Amino acid sequence: MDTLKEKALAYHRYPIPGKTEIVATKPYSTPEDLSLAYSPGVAYPCLEIKEHEDEAYTYTNKGNLVAVISNGTAVLGMGNIGASAAKPVMEGKALLFKIFAGIDSYDIEINESDPVRFSEAVAAISPTFGGINLEDIKSPECFEIEERVKAVTDIPVMHDDQHGTAIVTGAALINALKLQGKKASDVRVVVNGAGAAAIACTRLWISLGIKPENILMCDSKGVIRDSRTDLNSLKKEFSRDTKAETLADALRGADVFLGLSVANVMTPEMLMSMAERPIVFALANPDPEIAYDVAKATRKDMIFATGRSDYPNQINNVLGFPYIFRGALDTRATDINEQMKLAAAHAIAQLAREPVPRELARSYGLADISFGPEYILPKPFDKRLLTTVAPAVAKSAMESGAARMDIRDMDQYKRHLAALIGHNDNYIIDLLQHH
Repeated sequence: MDTLKEKALAYHRYPIPGKTEIVATKPYSTPEDLSLAYSPGVAYPCLEIKEHEDEAYTYTNKGNLVAVISNGTAVLGMGNIGASAAKPVMEGKALLFKIFAGIDSYDIEINESDPVRFSEAVAAISPTFGGINLEDIKSPECFEIEERVKAVTDIPVMHDDQHGTAIVTGAALINALKLQGKKASDVRVVVNGAGAAAIACTRLWISLGIKPENILMCDSKGVIRDSRTDLNSLKKEFSRDTKAETLADALRGADVFLGLSVANVMTPEMLMSMAERPIVFALANPDPEIAYDVAKATRKDMIFATGRSDYPNQINNVLGFPYIFRGALDTRATDINEQMKLAAAHAIAQLAREPVPRELARSYGLADISFGPEYILPKPFDKRLLTTVAPAVAKSAMESGAARMDIRDMDQYKRHLAALIGHNDNYIIDLLQHH
């Protein structure tokens, strides 16, 4: 039997190398077709765009095109593997944009680690695209790069490792708190990890009602506290006046643990020291901060989530980024702002509380799926995500002033989304008829 490695290499190599290709969308079989596609006919849309730059959305694929851009400095669990080695991951991201939200995407790998030069390169090619998804760029450079690119472009720019993770963990937190009978304003939170994802998650969780003074963040040297002298500006934002020094200290009595760090740093004793009905998101990949079977044997009253697909409650960015960009593109948004991120988090959370169609449950080999401790987030192949999250993001873009184009008929927009990638499923049709 083939190993996973052999299967993966064959998958990427055959029948042709890579995972995506370019397909023509216009006729091209006659001389007249070519005269319209290229010279001389192509001059007319060029001149229209020269006079009114926004006409690029009318005459080109810009409005449905996202760039997936990386320098390969922080790729999955592999670290700094370089731009070329990052290409399979970026191609994969482009594939996910297409299959989940009907968005065309080019992967672009830039062999540049200097944040200023990298940002300049991204900004220079930005007129091609309706949005930019930054990916797998190491911290702290990723913060500077995102800020620089956003400052000089007028299209949505999002570093998904930061904000996609924040949005999906935010949705999981909303539902876990509801199930555990706890209020965001009351809970004590411990974050283990102080990289890009951890910082973005913590910031968004504060927007969801977590009190900053109730958060302790830890890095590899322990609790980020005021007495330390080795903190950079990003970590200082989360420094607290506390006597807690270690992760074990921080976890005593804590209600929520968010791990974005390394495997096996949480012991059963640490888990037992947490408050009643704890919430544990152990998201280190491929192995979580505490093993699933160990955690489940230690606490029966907790809600537990990982980043893995072979355990319940997978926290997966694919629940967010395709639909966030879909809503942003369809309103020609200038940004993906805080309101849009929160709207996405709440929409994802709400969908998990809806009845799950039997067809979907059966596709996962289950007789039934319902909202509860083992199901706090929608499944990645729940096609209702497109017709739920994208409209919520679009609505928020319009309400917050980020949109340059309004969607006047939201019901019609949802029907358009359902048809966009061939959603003929009965439960999608029923959903649209009843809402």
